[in-house]
Amino acid sequence: MDLPRNPTRTVRIGSISLGNGNRIAVQSMTATHTQNVEATVGQINDLVAAGADIVRIAVDSNKDSEALAQIRTRTTANLSVDLQENYRLVKSVAPHVDKIRYNPGHLYHHEREKPWQDKVKFLVDVAGEYDCAIRVGVNCGSVDPAKLEKYDKDDSLTPMLSSAWEHCELLDSLSFKRYCVSLKDSDPAKVIEVNRRFAHQRPDVPLHLGVTEAGMPPDGIIKTRIAFEQLISRGIGDTIRVSLTVPNSRKGEEIAAGRQILADIAAGRVRSVVDFGRNTLNIISCPSCSRVENEAFIELAQDVKDMTRYAAEHAITIAVMGCRVNGPGETDDADLGLWCGPNFVNLKRGSRELGAFAYDAILPRLKCELDHLIAQRTAAGSPR
Repeated sequence: MDLPRNPTRTVRIGSISLGNGNRIAVQSMTATHTQNVEATVGQINDLVAAGADIVRIAVDSNKDSEALAQIRTRTTANLSVDLQENYRLVKSVAPHVDKIRYNPGHLYHHEREKPWQDKVKFLVDVAGEYDCAIRVGVNCGSVDPAKLEKYDKDDSLTPMLSSAWEHCELLDSLSFKRYCVSLKDSDPAKVIEVNRRFAHQRPDVPLHLGVTEAGMPPDGIIKTRIAFEQLISRGIGDTIRVSLTVPNSRKGEEIAAGRQILADIAAGRVRSVVDFGRNTLNIISCPSCSRVENEAFIELAQDVKDMTRYAAEHAITIAVMGCRVNGPGETDDADLGLWCGPNFVNLKRGSRELGAFAYDAILPRLKCELDHLIAQRTAAGSPR
């Protein structure tokens, strides 16, 4: 079937273009450590072979930047760099990539006295110098703190939207039009709502769609499918990423899942349900990426899923995050949260820290907390 497409402008990223009726691009992110050049190049090429239009790499240090320069010489893939807290690294990485992704919420981590507008202008100047596109990547767990203070704490979407719109306005004022935006959450219903609201006000801006921390297959694919079906069928979305918790050797499954979802939407094979997991156990976990400091995280996510099956009929959310960058903030909204460091797993109940536990000791403690939460809710007569 012919699907509508929002009248977004064209944004070129290397050899492809987003928006303006161009084919919806499918992308993924490397899960290898960036400084392991051999492994990272291998994964990039595997993802391209699987059909990736864009491959994203995380850079968080000068050594990562040096590795990126070597990686660039060994692949022709369209590369996007994922800047973390240090926005100034853009100067050393921009010559080697086609797109720069920054998170508005992370611009505050360095040079806090400097206005964020000056930092974005620096990014824009470098992007222009090296012929790079930009993605403004807004995530539910790392929103601009100034926006969070301005709105009700129960309103998670308006701060994201306000931040995204504000950054778009600044980029426009700098005469930089070669940008796209992403607004991501682990709840597909929120992803649908926040992207619909953004697209209504800025239908000209290409959107990168994704459900962050979607989790393991098949659950993660189902969550993502729900969001993509409801958005893409309405003409919203120009590039997608399916974020799955899978071993490095299976990262190509993200591309295959994305292609299958797009094919099904085009053929009219869609689901009508958008209320996912409201009255049942919901386990969210972030995609495996190069920020993961211990690959035991992937096995732990599966173990958590297996261990908690007995609680399937309880409306409880458990988040399993793989790194210290997004883990602390993006577990706050879960009933129980685990974020993984190199040697320990940090356990949380809501925003409250419960302590750090060894990987081989975390499951029994998690079960105790889960049992306590179930008993507490049962006694209070809360919905199961």
